Amino acid sequence: MSGPNYPTTRRRTRLDAQFDRIRSREEAGLAKSGGGSRAVKKFLNNRLALFGLIVFAIIILASVFAPLLTPYDPNKIDLRGMLQAPSWEHWFGTDRTGRDLFARVLYGGRISILVGLGSAILAAIIGVLIGVYTGYVGGWLDALAMRVSEIFMSFPQIILVLMLVSIMGQSLVNLMLIFTLTGWGGIYRMARARMLSLREEEYVLALRSFGLSRPLIAYKHMLPNALGPIMVNITLSTAAFILQEAGLSFLGLGVPLSIPTWGNILNVAQDIRVLQNNWWIWLPVGTVISLFVLSVNFIGDGLRDATDPSQQG
Repeated sequence: MSGPNYPTTRRRTRLDAQFDRIRSREEAGLAKSGGGSRAVKKFLNNRLALFGLIVFAIIILASVFAPLLTPYDPNKIDLRGMLQAPSWEHWFGTDRTGRDLFARVLYGGRISILVGLGSAILAAIIGVLIGVYTGYVGGWLDALAMRVSEIFMSFPQIILVLMLVSIMGQSLVNLMLIFTLTGWGGIYRMARARMLSLREEEYVLALRSFGLSRPLIAYKHMLPNALGPIMVNITLSTAAFILQEAGLSFLGLGVPLSIPTWGNILNVAQDIRVLQNNWWIWLPVGTVISLFVLSVNFIGDGLRDATDPSQQG
């Protein structure tokens, strides 16, 4: 080997070795983590999202396993134990009829979370089914769906909810139906907008050229690419519906008072004497509502950051 070429060959070999080491580390990392776990890893690295997930899981599990955590019946009246302050026997105290508030918070969480999460999922199903197909197909069907959604979204949601509750009556099923009817418009618009941006992609044009049916292209091949913002919207809708249920029940227009919910527990706080002298009736349940809503919002923010392609690193 000649002298002038030897340093060049040696320098190239050292650089090649460095590139080989870098390539091997990258391949080892991809093989270990997998391509689909990058979003999960980014979500878990978000401290607020992880905190929200832990709080969310604790409240969900406590509500599901309420019989294991408290021996009290949430609807059992004990006139001899009225308005007792928090103690080792009654962790959150008792209300004006002697019912254990800790038991009512746990069992009430079942109904409140069912209303919030169930309504959000039902609204998402309706909005996604309509928005994905009409956004891809377009035409008069898309225009009709848009006009219908505009009718529902032209009214302030709380006013529309109050009006429908007065017409349909108070019940758990009616409240979930009302939340679903008033909440599908937002996620429909989100799904539709996502389809409008995806339907001109090259893979969609290729699938169309192969003669695949419109529903198959829209729901099987395009919808998975829009699930990120849809999941975020479900979390935000869940928090909003839980707050609306609490507000309606506080006003006496939500779930019937015979059913323990977080909002029905707060209903007794309308009395100024309760607010001033019996803080344990409204403060613990108000804290649980705030923590749950915050946890859901933190989870939604974490999902948004983890699934946003523009923030992938």
